[in-house]
Amino acid sequence: MPLFMDVHETLPAGATAHDVAAAHRADLDVQQRHGVRYLRYWVDEEAGKVFCLAEAPSAKAATAVHREAHGLLADRIYEVVEGE
Repeated sequence: MPLFMDVHETLPAGATAHDVAAAHRADLDVQQRHGVRYLRYWVDEEAGKVFCLAEAPSAKAATAVHREAHGLLADRIYEVVEGE
């Protein structure tokens, strides 16, 4: 299944890594309905950025999970290939 890395360029004002963890848990709760599996996420609290890695049939499916789970949509999403 393809891998996608999405980039959230600006978190809502005052959002913390704890808030991102809660949003990720919400993603995990709905991902199966869209055929997606969120694998990892990274937070740069100081810069207000979040990066999410998911296996998904399409970028559209990965976006649908965020939309349904919490409404915080990525600014960009890239199909990526994992290196060693």
